[in-house]
Amino acid sequence: MSAARPLTTLRAIAVMATLPLLLTACGYGSEPDDDKKTEVAAKGEKLSADTVRIGYFPNLTHATALVGVQEGLIQKELGGTQLKPQTFNAGPSEIEALNGGALDIGFIGPSPSINGYVKSEGKSLRIIGGSASGGVKLVVNPKKIRTLDDVKGKRIATPQHGNTQDIAFLNWIAEKGWKVDAESGKGDVSVVRTDNKVTPDAYRSGAIDGAWVPEPTASKLVSEGAKVLLDESTLWPDKKFVITNIIVSQTFLKDHPDVVEAVLRGTVKTNAWINANPDKAKASANAALKAETGKELVAKVIDPAWPSIQITDDPLAATLKTQADHAVKAGLLKEPDLNGIYDLTLLNKVLKAEGRPEVSDAGLGAE
Repeated sequence: MSAARPLTTLRAIAVMATLPLLLTACGYGSEPDDDKKTEVAAKGEKLSADTVRIGYFPNLTHATALVGVQEGLIQKELGGTQLKPQTFNAGPSEIEALNGGALDIGFIGPSPSINGYVKSEGKSLRIIGGSASGGVKLVVNPKKIRTLDDVKGKRIATPQHGNTQDIAFLNWIAEKGWKVDAESGKGDVSVVRTDNKVTPDAYRSGAIDGAWVPEPTASKLVSEGAKVLLDESTLWPDKKFVITNIIVSQTFLKDHPDVVEAVLRGTVKTNAWINANPDKAKASANAALKAETGKELVAKVIDPAWPSIQITDDPLAATLKTQADHAVKAGLLKEPDLNGIYDLTLLNKVLKAEGRPEVSDAGLGAE
């Protein structure tokens, strides 16, 4: 028994090391099939563009896109302009597609939004709306970790070096007074950067003691016997922080504002439908995941994961600025100039038409 366990752990570590490379080799982005179930026929008058290419992740924190495409709510607002969905598994690849002209609009987390904007010197994208808040948890092996202080000295996974959850965990570690090298992940806590697809296997094998991850990975770990030790939302004012933004290519926004406005009408109506029909929306999101990945989430995973994600039109701009400050504090980002990263003009126009209050860009709006 004592000899078998280290061998199992070594095999798990080998899988953790090689699978991300395989994923990279296969490419993060995937063009939709012609007969894709979630693609809805365009009907009605065409807007200024023939098509609009929208990117998102097959992930519950991208529920607005999953449900909006699945139910045809976004396509309905586009009329004769065809929505072309495209799925990604990582933020950097989605930003690359946007910058390369292969994508027009995307659903994406705050860290890649910030990185894409900063690296392009403010020329690549604008954040035009919100989509989701919350849905991130620290889940741990209860046999090894019973309190927050027990995290010290343990191996905790995050999805990717410098991603939104990685930065949040590093900031939490720093606030505990512990030291970790942000680049290597070594220190008072071992931060193990592990693709979310691999994390449950790594936990099961004992290669990690817990993870700071978004849903549904957190609930998948709980189904493997892990316990929720901390919900990140409890660390934020009003328990809200941005986990998913809507971004647009500045070129596409300039050339096709009518299309962008139509997409935002679709997302606002989608979010309203999700919040009014949580059970139907959960089923719709799961159906979309099955269409995208070939596999739906089991009830013991999706049922606890779904209510922890707040669907919102508000991009929660102030929390994005805080997240950028955390990245600077961790040494993963130089002090960024985020002025102009938001353009909420069209979103606020749509919200006003719906009789809803405007949302704030926290002073970071484009002139």
